[in-house]
Amino acid sequence: MTVAVPGESAREKALSYYRRKLVEHRGIDARLKEVIVKASNGPRYVVGCRRSLQSSKLKPGTRVALDMTTLTIMRQLPREVDPLVHNMSAEDPGSVSYASVGGLADQIRELREVIELPLMNPELFHRVGITPPKGCLLYGPPGTGKTLLARAVASQLDVNFLKVVSSGIVDKYIGESARLIREMFNYARDHQPCIIFMDEIDAIGGRRFTEGTSADREIQRTLMELLNQMDGFDALGQVTIDIFCF
Repeated sequence: MTVAVPGESAREKALSYYRRKLVEHRGIDARLKEVIVKASNGPRYVVGCRRSLQSSKLKPGTRVALDMTTLTIMRQLPREVDPLVHNMSAEDPGSVSYASVGGLADQIRELREVIELPLMNPELFHRVGITPPKGCLLYGPPGTGKTLLARAVASQLDVNFLKVVSSGIVDKYIGESARLIREMFNYARDHQPCIIFMDEIDAIGGRRFTEGTSADREIQRTLMELLNQMDGFDALGQVTIDIFCF
């Protein structure tokens, strides 16, 4: 079989074909750099990014500032946080030291091993292949020093912390309590290392049951969301839960 050398017109035709394909690929690459943004009032726009903005940091669900005139993303905004979560982070533990807690030397040692050591020296656990504890449960009669221990931990460690009263989480609207739990853990993951103190956990930590009022079912949903955040698919990272009940 003899293959003839293509003539000048055939070569021009082949070059124009490949040139057209190259231009199409460049257009596709340019379109891939655009993103879809959903505005707060409902519509969706295909927009571009500002050159100074690193588009690689934009992930699905990221809040951005959009110039509606040019349809260009101007900057990346922080995650929207519920005001109640901000109030939790504004709690001042005070200047309480471990020396202020008397008669609880063993409990202080165990608490520092469970909370302080994983946050300050996580490489020790990774080196030996041990998963750090996710938290601890303090229980006992009123006046035994549970809250004082929690304040001592918060004041001694230079980390972020959230002070949560479990009885104040429960809301009369369906799903609001579980949403607040998610917001709380998302805030803690964004501000690692972080410690979450949950007081009066018995307000939402009751026994599971199949029947009950709508308020009872809402409490169960709140507890299920808490367990999912603590032991779900999303890693906690340097987030420790310090739970104490009465």
